Amino acid sequence: MSAELWVANLGRIPYADGVAIQDSLRAARQADAVPDLLLLLEHDPVYTKGRRSEPADLPMGEDWYRGQGIEVAETSRGGRVTYHGPGQLVGYPIVRVTDVLEYVRKLERAVIRAFAEERVEAEIRPGLTGVWVGERKIGSIGVHVSRGVTMHGLAVNVDCDLQPFEWIVPCGIDGVRMTSLYVETRRTGAMPCFRKRIAWQLAEQLGLRQRIVSPERLLSAAEAAAADTPEAVPA
Repeated sequence: MSAELWVANLGRIPYADGVAIQDSLRAARQADAVPDLLLLLEHDPVYTKGRRSEPADLPMGEDWYRGQGIEVAETSRGGRVTYHGPGQLVGYPIVRVTDVLEYVRKLERAVIRAFAEERVEAEIRPGLTGVWVGERKIGSIGVHVSRGVTMHGLAVNVDCDLQPFEWIVPCGIDGVRMTSLYVETRRTGAMPCFRKRIAWQLAEQLGLRQRIVSPERLLSAAEAAAADTPEAVPA
């Protein structure tokens, strides 16, 4: 397998579809049928509950949130409750790792450097996972590793509705306030450019060469791997 990071833009998809796609591609990566991957996308409104979530993280009760048009979904990633919705960039790297903590640090550095290109000074905070601008959180990170291959990843607020964060305890941190690239810069239409920045910076952090591929090619490779056919191995 060459040292490539395949990058695909999936557009806006439901959360359950994103998980199903990750599952199939991670199986293909575990079988070395595809190289390391990065899926970039946006989700329909959803609260996702990490493995350490507590009922108090959704203080209104799940039915109330669903009444606001926001799905509530269980997830295998670490951490607690967070929100995904249109205008938030979600990145799902499906990569082989040996040091999970260092991998998380690489995700954080990629996000920080992408914001630096936008002239936004982002940083990490001791003892907390994610990326911050001053006292406000702008990016969340949660991963799951199985047989040495990751899924889930990062979520960065580009130009999204921040109100849904006010209705929960984001990432289990009481009193945390959220921000976005739009709030920090007042620039609209930043998603296409920022999506490219994240892909470039993550490839740099992983020491891989970025290669843009179509979603169709990714899914075809995953299907071929599942069928254990020669087409699973890219040329």
